[in-house]
Amino acid sequence: MDRIYRRQRHVYDLSRKYYLLGRDRLIEGLAPPPGGRVLEVGCGTARNLIALAHRHPEVPLFGIDLSREMLDTARRRLDREGLAGRVRLAHADATRFDPAPLFGVPAFSRIFFSYTLSMIPEWERALAQSVQWLQPDGELHIVDFGGQERLPGWFRGSLRQWLAMFHVTPRDGLEAALARLPAAIEVRTFDRPRRGYAQYAVCRRLPA
Repeated sequence: MDRIYRRQRHVYDLSRKYYLLGRDRLIEGLAPPPGGRVLEVGCGTARNLIALAHRHPEVPLFGIDLSREMLDTARRRLDREGLAGRVRLAHADATRFDPAPLFGVPAFSRIFFSYTLSMIPEWERALAQSVQWLQPDGELHIVDFGGQERLPGWFRGSLRQWLAMFHVTPRDGLEAALARLPAAIEVRTFDRPRRGYAQYAVCRRLPA
């Protein structure tokens, strides 16, 4: 990951804003409850966490990423925004992280993936790991590339070839994978906006 992002991190947000569609919908829909904690898995440059920090100044925010290069950029951005004390970051693997040693907290009211599952080889394991750390009534939010099933075939083929150059693979089996999560996890929303360009999901951990 560091090899991939060593140079890309400097132009990541500028280049991605045109095709990582649905991120702002996810941020708006998180609506963390009073006293809640929010974790982003694969926080990258902290673009989403910064937006959340301005939208919910009372909510503690956390982020993990496998790339130390991205985390370095994220910390610099947080410093510039005056948010270093409000957003805590850690180097961690999405498939095996534990928030207690990383942050000293037991669980989260919201966890989200924003265009990161398509970059995690063991993405189903990352999902399973994340829902372990949801509080009762906590929610998992996901936005990522969809199957592009209602878009022209030439567009779908070209997009996937281009994404593959950056080690990105749309997770066509996401809906089925969410249905295989433990029974305590309820899929509340699943849709494929923009003619299938993206896919968006919200899951909730049922009360104990």
